[in-house]
Amino acid sequence: MYSNNTKGYEQLFLRMALGASLLSAVADRFGLLWGEKASWGNWENFAAYSAQLTFYLPSSLHNAAAVIATTLEILFAVMLVTGFKTRLAALSTGVLLLVFALSMTFALGAQSALGYSVWIGSAAAFLLAKQGSYPFSVDQALER
Repeated sequence: MYSNNTKGYEQLFLRMALGASLLSAVADRFGLLWGEKASWGNWENFAAYSAQLTFYLPSSLHNAAAVIATTLEILFAVMLVTGFKTRLAALSTGVLLLVFALSMTFALGAQSALGYSVWIGSAAAFLLAKQGSYPFSVDQALER
């Protein structure tokens, strides 16, 4: 039987997990974390990977798409971690990850998006967006 005695800790965990995942991916593309275990390890490798995923865009927009995606990931991660405009951040993260998942699936095959759990991240972000309130957040502090 489900008990609602968690006081919002699961929501806090979900916000932190989504935010940390986004920041980890950004740190990887700048070579800040993970060393030899990195997926990209530097911007050039990430930009090449991003170009594969944005095959549907003119090649002149590939670098801009990589920059925009990275900027949005940083913005949404900070918003999620702090709990600022949480519903907007969660919905936007869900859409961004859905675009990533679809792009990865069509460009590289289903295993790519499944292996990086992008579908799960998108679904989790949409679930977070449907919550009624956001304990332990800037949003909650501003409501008072």
